[in-house]
Amino acid sequence: MNKRHRRSLLLFSFVFVFAGFPSLGAQNTATSHPSLLPGPKPADTPAGWKQLVGIYTREDTHEQFILLERNQQLHWLSPDSQDVEVREDKQTVWIDDGKGRQIGLAEQRENGKEVTGLSDSNEHYVRIDAGSDPAHFFRITLSKPLDQLRAMALAAKPPAEAKAFREPELVELVTLDPGFHLDIRYAQSNNFLSTPIYTQARAFLQRPAAEALVRVLQKLRPLGYGILIHDAYRPWYVTKLFWDATPPEDHNFVADPQKGSRHNRGCAADLTLYELATGKAVEMPGLYDEMSPRSFPNFPGGTSLQRWHRELLRRAMESEGFTVNVDEWWHFDYKDWEHYPILNVPFENLTRAAAAGTSLSNAIGCPPGADCHPAEVFPGS
Repeated sequence: MNKRHRRSLLLFSFVFVFAGFPSLGAQNTATSHPSLLPGPKPADTPAGWKQLVGIYTREDTHEQFILLERNQQLHWLSPDSQDVEVREDKQTVWIDDGKGRQIGLAEQRENGKEVTGLSDSNEHYVRIDAGSDPAHFFRITLSKPLDQLRAMALAAKPPAEAKAFREPELVELVTLDPGFHLDIRYAQSNNFLSTPIYTQARAFLQRPAAEALVRVLQKLRPLGYGILIHDAYRPWYVTKLFWDATPPEDHNFVADPQKGSRHNRGCAADLTLYELATGKAVEMPGLYDEMSPRSFPNFPGGTSLQRWHRELLRRAMESEGFTVNVDEWWHFDYKDWEHYPILNVPFENLTRAAAAGTSLSNAIGCPPGADCHPAEVFPGS
């Protein structure tokens, strides 16, 4: 998805977070240091702490708090900018109440792992983010059967654009460098619609954006990291399908098809880091496609190592002309996105263009910016 403004969910005055977390200033300013590393790499934290850190709301007052790890110490960040050290002992979190007393909040864990709440006899705090398990992610109930939604989206036309654009040249990332690994969520069932949307698990970008991403990959490789792609170019009809599938009250979570998405222009990528040594994706303060403030690029929670990895990714991407989305740490837009049209070409047609050795415009039989109808890919839709 794109442009998910979660302010309606949990806009719990992030001004207080920034005031109470002074080290965030470095995340808002591009570094001029030749190294991409955001300082020394922090030590990892125990698995139990990773299952514990998160966003909690007090059940009686609905105040929201962040439990995080910093410098191998747990911290409790409150709405009034109070940042206090806490300790954990025998699955109990001990917090100073400001009056010299220690309040012990017992952890409620699901199946003995993920923490879902903290409580004592007087206070109860409910965990309100997605936790640390990637299997937990935002899902909606389809408003109509998927085949019907797809047929509606394929029958629609993208918004007309009068501007003169560059000719599109979408290239497949894995053909440029094998260091790109794919985890295309919309070609799988682990996405917000709980069903595959793409017919192929592939990732394309406009050539300048793709070549810039290769340079990012080359900078990360000596540091021990590769790039894991979740999504890149997205045909317009998929943006339309997302919009139609989502209940109206949740339309702020998806891109408006009448405006299009930078994914539709082939100049946006959803991605993260993976470790070259293990091939595993690194842990970030929040999960991909999560509907909570943990997705914000400057969210102060999580662990020191998770924040370090998020900042490394951002520094590397910004060094080659990408900008992070204000709501999503994983979403990066290439600087030239305005120079490309909204495209509605399915992945199958891009394959035909490559096989024919012809330009994208000639392969699909229409000029840049025109409606390039993809219905033939889904006969019977």
